Amino acid sequence: MSRKPDIVLVMADDMGYSDIGCYGSEIDTPHIDRLAKEGARFSQFYNTARCSPSRASLLTGLHPHQTGVGILTKDDRPHGYRGSLNDNCATLAEILSDAGYATCLSGKWHLASNTKAPNGAWPTERGFERFYGTLAGSCSYFQPATLTRNETPAEAEATQDPGYYYTDAISREACAFVRDQGDSDDPLFLYVAYTAPHWPLQALEEDIAKFRGRYDAGWDALRQQRLERLRESGLLAGSLDSLADCPRDPGEPAWEQADHKAWEARRMEVYAAQLHRMDQGIGQILDALDAAGRLDNTLVIFLSDNGACAEVLPLDGSAEAFKKRRPDLDRLKPRNGNELQVGNEPSINPGTEDTFASYGRAWANLSNTPFRLYKRWTHEGGISTPLIIRWPAGHLPAGAIVRGPFQLTDILPTVLEAAQVTYPRQLGGRDLPACEGVSFLPSLRGQGAPAATTGTTPPTDSATSACHTLFWEHTGNAAVRRGRWKLVREYPKPWELYDMDTDRAETRDLASVHPDTVRELADAWQVWADRVGVVPWDQVLAGYRALGKSEEEAAG
Repeated sequence: MSRKPDIVLVMADDMGYSDIGCYGSEIDTPHIDRLAKEGARFSQFYNTARCSPSRASLLTGLHPHQTGVGILTKDDRPHGYRGSLNDNCATLAEILSDAGYATCLSGKWHLASNTKAPNGAWPTERGFERFYGTLAGSCSYFQPATLTRNETPAEAEATQDPGYYYTDAISREACAFVRDQGDSDDPLFLYVAYTAPHWPLQALEEDIAKFRGRYDAGWDALRQQRLERLRESGLLAGSLDSLADCPRDPGEPAWEQADHKAWEARRMEVYAAQLHRMDQGIGQILDALDAAGRLDNTLVIFLSDNGACAEVLPLDGSAEAFKKRRPDLDRLKPRNGNELQVGNEPSINPGTEDTFASYGRAWANLSNTPFRLYKRWTHEGGISTPLIIRWPAGHLPAGAIVRGPFQLTDILPTVLEAAQVTYPRQLGGRDLPACEGVSFLPSLRGQGAPAATTGTTPPTDSATSACHTLFWEHTGNAAVRRGRWKLVREYPKPWELYDMDTDRAETRDLASVHPDTVRELADAWQVWADRVGVVPWDQVLAGYRALGKSEEEAAG
């Protein structure tokens, strides 16, 4: 290979495991499906259950607790995390920039507690030469708050453009970066961080129309259809042996008993439209790479930051209180002249700029087929993500399925191995901890077990067996995965144990059958938690209670 590969990393926001066509969905995602057809799909890849921690782990190869971003981007010191990327980590952009890569972020950052003034946790200070996007989390798709170009506020670009739509803008800026590289011999690193399909449910009417009527059959029938497509695809071969059908969340009604069916179907139509628009943007980026003669030697990676989101708006039950917590909403002036309507009420028909709603738990349950629970939990519904990788020049097989378990800490060492770049032990005069992940290029190439990239071997408790051991913690929810066994806990409940080889849907708790395995994995989890700086959730809650604040406020 005459030149280092270009790297394009695409992340969706709050997208469930089965929400794209090549993972069983009825949503049209032809460009993502193309990546899968020409590349590889992972059946057991994991994120970290929440947006900011996932982004921190993705970019640093560390667990989020090590980076300062253990929950979200609030500074909770002294009883919690700082809420911003600290100086004890290096981002993929910093490492690749030092290796001669041109770097760009188009889209969501959400790794800085201070979004008002440039600081050491902004993308421009963490290796990205070029940045267009939002510094904070969820926002309007038509008038996104904290929209920034490099270090300059750019909200006016959206408010002054009557045709502005954030998903399109992210795609457009990504394509511009590719084109601007022209005939340069320098490789590029492009991080495309969409906010789709995160709430609010806001989409272009032309896209919503494509899905009209598609959800009239309801969540029960559609969840079963997704399960059948997953079975036919072989993606989850063997791991659903215990699952005869795909039962809904027991807290949600059967579709036959659901009220306001037309409104319910509309919610999912808008969600699907948001995903479809993102897919169109990904197609434009692939076309730009192709036009530049770069596509075949581009390592393209696509994934989601967490499982589907079951949050109901307004989060605390009051639209007015929600607006007070979100001052950006008070500044929104919908261009159709209407007042902003916040909430999941049948009187609020979602999709347009003057609505701020989410699609609810029952549809999130569909998005996570065949798994249970959601974003914020460490059960499969919270941490399982599609992962698709395409790189023809890297001799990766087309149409392959990788069945071994991996997680976000493995992305950075994989990219560095592909780029032939060694993980540094120092950067900018600061010492760096060892990378926690391993490269999965050997698994992609059918060469067996994952291998650590030079200089990235994790400490011993992360490699205590021949299996690649994975760990999670988020707001007290915790899990550890070693080989076929997954130990998982929903705070403050006891540990549960599942056999992932036959029960990915986590339907049969085997903790009482294998107490020694529970003990071994729980001990390993505690050693890991102590080493990476997990702040006990009880300690975070105590700090909030001392300030007269609630558990929901602590969780963000």
